[in-house]
Amino acid sequence: MKIFYGSDRAKIELAVRKVLGDNYETIEAENLTRADMDTVFRGTSLFGDVRKILIKSLDENKECFNVLEQYLDTPHEVVVWLNSFDKRSVTYKAVSKNAKVEVKEFALPEVREKFYTFKIFDEAVAGHSAKALKMCAEIETTDDPYMTLGAFASSAYKKLELKQRKAPDMVRILAKADIDMKRTGIDGWKIIKKALLEIAALA
Repeated sequence: MKIFYGSDRAKIELAVRKVLGDNYETIEAENLTRADMDTVFRGTSLFGDVRKILIKSLDENKECFNVLEQYLDTPHEVVVWLNSFDKRSVTYKAVSKNAKVEVKEFALPEVREKFYTFKIFDEAVAGHSAKALKMCAEIETTDDPYMTLGAFASSAYKKLELKQRKAPDMVRILAKADIDMKRTGIDGWKIIKKALLEIAALA
């Protein structure tokens, strides 16, 4: 048995297909009763084959979730997809002790605090292009380029409202970057770095 949980649903779907292939039973836990558990985990198919089963959102069905540890010895290939898995729960502790069960969390990367993104923009505005690019490289693997560009634009518009002299040029550069992201196949981070260099050159 494998138990997958976490916020990155796309990666969980890939992991499920890797384990079960394309042909498997999908069971929505909201439709399960306690009486169904034996049939799901120990029942055989018409042909006596090992079944491939995906059970979704079992943690939302407490009646069934609370007895999961009784079925860890299932003869079938079972993936239990949970929305969350409380590590303080009795079920988690029981499952974690079983060497035959794989428990894996798939979490989305944490989004860096917005102030860091604003600081990158401020470094570029100050003409510190090398530092801005270095800081930008640090968030490439965790942050979304569209959200980052949006944060830069927010800062630029605030400067425009304050009637700062170079603000119109900053807005123009970021507006072009936004169009390029939407219309070209160029990597978003390359477009952002180019915009940062152009903004730094205004200093």
